Amino acid sequence: MQDRPDPDELLAAVAAFLREQAMPQLQGQAAFHARVAANVVDIVRRQLRLAPAAEAAEHERLRQLLGADGSLEELNARLCARIADGTIGLHTPGLLAHLRRVTLDKLAVDQPTYASYRCALAPPADQRED
Repeated sequence: MQDRPDPDELLAAVAAFLREQAMPQLQGQAAFHARVAANVVDIVRRQLRLAPAAEAAEHERLRQLLGADGSLEELNARLCARIADGTIGLHTPGLLAHLRRVTLDKLAVDQPTYASYRCALAPPADQRED
């Protein structure tokens, strides 16, 4: 049974309290730390919402790239080792797309308003419907 409020709603309430109630009453370092805390809560919310699907997709891409199975951590370690020893590189089909997707998925959690991230999500100019 799913009861309300769910974790996302609880975290949203904490972030709203910090921004709307606490921060206006604080000054200096305390206000800064309240802002940081609110941002951390927002990151945790996005992590809970986005990470499971992103990690599952990353795991599958790694299995395809490496032709092996293992945990996400094991496959990432194997990928790093193969990049380091030159076995896998930008010449490897799918590697660049995988690295780009991992980066975009991490930015979606950590910095979704980052200008370069937003640009990377936009369709190329020749594919936009104006």
